Amino acid sequence: MRLSVIIPCYNELNTIDTIIDAVNAAPYPDKEIIIVDDCSTDGTRDKLKQEIENSGRVSKVLYHAVNQGKGAALRSGIQAATGDLVIIQDADMEYDPNEYPRLVEPILTNRADVVFGSRFLGGDAHRVLYFWHRVGNGFLTLMSNMFTNLNLTDMETCYKVFRREIIQSIKIEENRFGFEPEITAKVAKLKCRIFEVGISYYGRTYDEGKKIGWRDGVRAIYCIVKYS
Repeated sequence: MRLSVIIPCYNELNTIDTIIDAVNAAPYPDKEIIIVDDCSTDGTRDKLKQEIENSGRVSKVLYHAVNQGKGAALRSGIQAATGDLVIIQDADMEYDPNEYPRLVEPILTNRADVVFGSRFLGGDAHRVLYFWHRVGNGFLTLMSNMFTNLNLTDMETCYKVFRREIIQSIKIEENRFGFEPEITAKVAKLKCRIFEVGISYYGRTYDEGKKIGWRDGVRAIYCIVKYS
């Protein structure tokens, strides 16, 4: 099965080359790599146009005329995907593409339709960072589970894999980080077979470019209620 890798990026000049190389080197042979630049202003956009777009290292590069948010970038990338499976990959190197095989395995063996990569399952490496982020993540996952009747451990994870026909059938409405609770609620409503797989996590600090903030947490609560 062909895997479409959707990489939304906004001001990721320091990591865009590294993540593209890592995805290309990932141990999954048949990949389509789609970059969606959400109107970067730090030179990422110029680098994509001048050095990457026609280099043969990626399949497609899409450009937003104005900054809209991660959810909007994912919406564009998912619409352009042609693979059998679709996986979301952040551009900031917090998640390891070498773990693609374990993420897609439940779908390849026809046990799952959607797979979440959980940062809180298993014994893989995790960078130790913000206490309150972990508390907030746990609260949002718990609240999401209460509304969806799922038993996820990491609703807010970046790593989500979908059968393409499922994710393309869902209307994505959120433009920012509300994508995570929205898509979780909507796949739950479709009664998809959902699996979780433990993954590693190499989180970054705000000084290193982390973008999510407390306002996104408040929006996530709204999205959990709205879409469930």
